[in-house]
This record gives sequence, C-alpha cells and structure tokens, in this order.
Amino acid sequence: MSASTYSHAPKIAVVGTGFVGSSFAYSLMIHGTVSEIVLIDIDKKRAEGEAMDLNHGVSFVRPVRVWAGDYQDCQDANIVVVTAGLAQKLGESRLDLATNNVEIFRQIIPKIKEYNRTGILLVATNPVDLMTYAALKLSGFPSSRVIGSGTILDTSRLRYVLGEHLKVDPRNVHAYIIGEHGDSEVPAWSLASVAGTRLRDYSAVYGQELDDLYLNNMFEQVKNAAYKIIKLKGRTYYAIGLGLTRIVESIIRDENAILTVSSLLHDYYGVDDICLSVPTIVNRNGIRETLKLPLTDDEIIKLQSSASTLKNIVKSLIL
Repeated sequence: MSASTYSHAPKIAVVGTGFVGSSFAYSLMIHGTVSEIVLIDIDKKRAEGEAMDLNHGVSFVRPVRVWAGDYQDCQDANIVVVTAGLAQKLGESRLDLATNNVEIFRQIIPKIKEYNRTGILLVATNPVDLMTYAALKLSGFPSSRVIGSGTILDTSRLRYVLGEHLKVDPRNVHAYIIGEHGDSEVPAWSLASVAGTRLRDYSAVYGQELDDLYLNNMFEQVKNAAYKIIKLKGRTYYAIGLGLTRIVESIIRDENAILTVSSLLHDYYGVDDICLSVPTIVNRNGIRETLKLPLTDDEIIKLQSSASTLKNIVKSLIL
C-alpha cells in the first residue's frame, strides 16, 4: 500500500452543514483522518454553531482544526465535499430533487472552482449520480477528480442485511449494489461472496438457503431503506457520513480501495457519458480505474436501464 505524499497536512472543505454535512464532519473528526476541516454554508450562523460544537470535543480526538469559513477557504483543500442542497422528503424520490439541486450547484460549483482547481470534488447531494454529472460539467474538472458517494451506502446496507442473515461480520461479506443510487439500482448477485465462496454456495453449505425470492426481498429492504428511515425519523445522515469518511480515507491514504462510488463511465457494458456506480479503484488521484467485472446478461440489461433512466433526466437539465 503506497503512502500519501501530500505537501501539507490534509484539509477538507465541507460545503453544506445540514444533517449530512455535519454528520460527516463529526465522523471525519472522530476518525482522525485530517488536520483541518472548514465548514461552509449559506447559513453562516449554522456553520459557526456546528464548528463550535465540534471544537468543544477536540480534546477527545487527534489534533484537528475545525472552523466556519467561506468559499475562499476551499483553497488548498485536498477534497471539497459537497452536501448542500434540498433534502429528500417523504414520498419524494431522489430524482424529484434534480432540477432544484442543479440550480443550487450552478451557484456553488463555480465558487469552489474559483478558489480550488486542483482538488477532488466529492458529491453527496441527491440525486447523487445526476449531481455528480452536474458537478463535472459545471466545474470542467477531469472526470477522475469528480466523485459521487454513489451506492457506497446501498452496498453497505446490502452487506449488513446479508451479514445478519448469514450470521457473519458484514465486513466479511463482499457484495455490491451498482447503477443509480435510487430506485433503478442493481444488486450484482453474481459477484457476491463470503470467505472467497460464492454467496449461494456459502449459504447452502451453512444451512442459510438463499433462493431468488429471498434475495429479492433482501434487495427490496435495501432499495427502500431510505424511504423507511425518512418515514421513521425524517432523514438519513449517520451512515452516509461514515460512507463519505471512508471515501475520504481512501483518497488521503492513497489506498487503492475498491468502492462503489459514482463517476463518469466510458463504454461500460454499453453505458457512456453518465455518472453511475460500479466497483471502482479510488486513490490519492481520485478515480484510478472503474473495474469492468463479469456481470450476468440480466445485470447488464438492468445497469443499462438504470443509465437510460438518468440520461433521460439529464436531457432536461441543460448542462
């Protein structure tokens, strides 16, 4: 594993200090990954309050400087994480948010670019695949330096559900959700494994049978998890905060980690010029490589359908 060779201590700028942005900053601070965290929000008092609250805990964590700033403070940030935008409401799909949040990005992204042209943009705002594509177009950055949180959370949810069923640590379950972070997402069951053994083979050996109906029920739990959480508590933010921290760690530490982040795809099983999630190698430079792993014909068709769903919406966004 190669070591990070940043010329200065890692700095992260967080644009948007709502529930997701503040949860991410909290997670990042606890993990001790970076030395500077600047919080930026149109509501400056909110950003100041979050910074103050976090600073009151600095004696419990590794040394870190947290402060509320403005867009000029994006300068020298290794990664600018964008969580700003309207939140998903009960009964609303992530795609319903697209038009309004793209208009917000038209204001945000040029301001980031004005002060930082060399860092990595990490987008968490929903609908994240469309917002990642918008950030790419509005920034003009190389596609390797524009990353969406994608299906990293969906993948984690799937591993949790499978781990619960199989009675194993979710970290030992290797399974992916690919495609859109949303209703057209795709479970790549053909790639799923536990202890180096295909999922179905492992489950059969250890008496935890997984037929197609059971797998589909699991997937529905994963796909609809956000809707259920929104119904129960209003919004989701803890797990995505942890997921963003994982992406940042893979960049800062130059890990070459394989994560299901969203990025611009080029002729990926016929999918082109749209941001979607597939297993991707992430390191200090951002996207090193999207892995074209062997999918079944059915999975390929569903991935292509997911891409078509998003591309139809992109046409109306005028990017």
